[in-house]
Amino acid sequence: MENETPDKPASKKPIFIICLSFIIVFIICYSIMMLLGPGRKLAAIKSEYGFVQDKKNKTDERIISDSAYLALLKERSFLQSRIAMAATDSIYLAISFPDSVISLEISGVTVHTTKILKSKSSRILKRNEFEILSMLARPFTITNNYASIKKEPLMIKMAPKDTSEFQPDIIPDTADFEPVNFILQTDIGTRIIVYQEEKIRYGDGIRLFMFDLWFRIKDTLRSIKSVMLFRIPEYHPSIRLRIHRSDAKIIYRALPEHGQIGVYM
Repeated sequence: MENETPDKPASKKPIFIICLSFIIVFIICYSIMMLLGPGRKLAAIKSEYGFVQDKKNKTDERIISDSAYLALLKERSFLQSRIAMAATDSIYLAISFPDSVISLEISGVTVHTTKILKSKSSRILKRNEFEILSMLARPFTITNNYASIKKEPLMIKMAPKDTSEFQPDIIPDTADFEPVNFILQTDIGTRIIVYQEEKIRYGDGIRLFMFDLWFRIKDTLRSIKSVMLFRIPEYHPSIRLRIHRSDAKIIYRALPEHGQIGVYM
């Protein structure tokens, strides 16, 4: 009597079902936690920048929802932010959406200006609420940056023994042919994302896509790690800007590593 051979595909079926079920459950949990991120961020903003009632001189809380008051508060917040940055004696960035302008300034003096060609912001930043405008009353501080070009091109070489061996160096600026795209991470979690508008050379569009894709992959991996640790991933509101390539290079290289940014939404 011949021995029956086990059905190998059938034995692997339960393992496949278990793995598939785990993946589905993880995707559902990941999606739910990602959806909770913006709400958690908004709650944190309201907790930190919310309206505080003066016990002695009580104010009618209806005023903080008045459109005329909020319009004045929006302008006042931007001015406060610029005054705070001007006091640092360092170059800083001022972004004005009503004027569609980005300006490099130092001590209140504009040294470079460029037009915003296209822009897109997270909904949380466009909310015309007291808490959001109060948050914008102080400048954002850059904590990290990610770019397609180097901040400061450097070259290491051996010093000549005497003047007869000296040869001047002509250092090619790779940013003259590389696309200029950069992302600035700030201390309050908001990201300023700047892309060049032009597609000057063949493949600039693909390079921009890969630049953005690689950053999104790294961000997704961080989010997955948070979900695996049963933590809600941190939500980062973003401001996406498209400007001329030459201006993007000037702005990125002019800003200090821990420079400041003021935003007028």
